[in-house]
Amino acid sequence: MFIQIEETPNPNVLKFVPGESLTMGHVYEFKTEQEAQPSPLAQRLFKLAGVDGILIGTDFVSVTKKDSESWDVLKPMVLGSLMDHFSSGLPAIDSAFLHMETEGSSGDDSAYSETEQEIVTQIRDMLDTRIRPAVAVDGGDIIFVRYEKGVVYLRLKGACSGCPSSTVTLKNGIENMLRHYIPEVLEVRAEENSDTHDPIV
Repeated sequence: MFIQIEETPNPNVLKFVPGESLTMGHVYEFKTEQEAQPSPLAQRLFKLAGVDGILIGTDFVSVTKKDSESWDVLKPMVLGSLMDHFSSGLPAIDSAFLHMETEGSSGDDSAYSETEQEIVTQIRDMLDTRIRPAVAVDGGDIIFVRYEKGVVYLRLKGACSGCPSSTVTLKNGIENMLRHYIPEVLEVRAEENSDTHDPIV
């Protein structure tokens, strides 16, 4: 098996592309080994001392290293763990969790008025068809959190979280696109991850 390694705009994150499907179109983020219970792959990677976070996409794995670690040391260990995992025949995500609804995938829009529901549907569609695929190229993901008084709140995941260029991407890229296609959108803001993380994203 050949695993392609790609740098991301975030110097603490590398994207590993194994050339096979890992999830059923969903993205899963794990910040701790305890959160990684649904993922044999993430559990294996968290055994490496320098790993600080894992994002598993449809066909890639983004690994976040701790600031104190060097990719020169950690990268070969991550590659070895990935090779061991794929040789084992274990899934990236346990099948029981693959079918669970993921954060931001549809959500409960009942709190919105009928007009707001239409806007939220347009926002979700734009994110899913144009923005998230582009961000996944860099090993990240962007999740819709809520829409409130013209402001779209998004959560940055994987390589996007903590990336030096994420503010530019958010304002110059995502905000401009949403405002262009959806006039009701006035601004886009990043919402920080809470202290308690849902392992399924």
